[in-house]
Amino acid sequence: MPVRRLKPLVFLLCLAPLAWRGYRHDLSANPIEFITHATGDWTLRFLVITLAVTPLRRLLGLPDLIRFRRMLGLFAFFYGVLHLTTWLWLDKFFDLHDMAADIVKRRFITAGMLGFALMLPLAVTSTAGWIRRLGGKRWQALHRLIYASAAAGVVHYYWLVKSDIRKPVMYGSMVAVLLLFRLARRPAARKPVPAAAAARPQTDGASGYSA
Repeated sequence: MPVRRLKPLVFLLCLAPLAWRGYRHDLSANPIEFITHATGDWTLRFLVITLAVTPLRRLLGLPDLIRFRRMLGLFAFFYGVLHLTTWLWLDKFFDLHDMAADIVKRRFITAGMLGFALMLPLAVTSTAGWIRRLGGKRWQALHRLIYASAAAGVVHYYWLVKSDIRKPVMYGSMVAVLLLFRLARRPAARKPVPAAAAARPQTDGASGYSA
């Protein structure tokens, strides 16, 4: 099936976690905590999925997978925005003093804010136009921040849960494996793509979170 026909389906699947919970009204006894944890989980999941696109397309011989990477990366940012908004609005009621105190005093919030801040430039520069403005080499270097963002997200989760660390350890292991894959293929990596070539229409899938 052509990629352009699959994209709407993938888009809907990426929204499915949100739609399913809304449809079932299954928010547990503490809905604010549930929404916070669920959106945080899906932020990390989409970061890991985005990072996995390049290894999977190489290992499975499916080059068209790269065309979904931008969408997946932007969904990581989307769920990150929902996660942050839940804290800002439903938990802190936009109390700037309380929020600032939390960021300084609670290290898991500091790590989470760092992870979100690192996602911001990736989302903003996820278009072909930004590849042309920055140049292929600088754009690729910038988008390697996704590894730092994912790592900060794992640390945020690890410091938050304190006792049951199975999920953050699982996500951390996945990020570590994907980073090792990237480092292992680095010596054989091809030369940086010139800005003009990187921004051509056929690189639609590469115009997003780099991996």
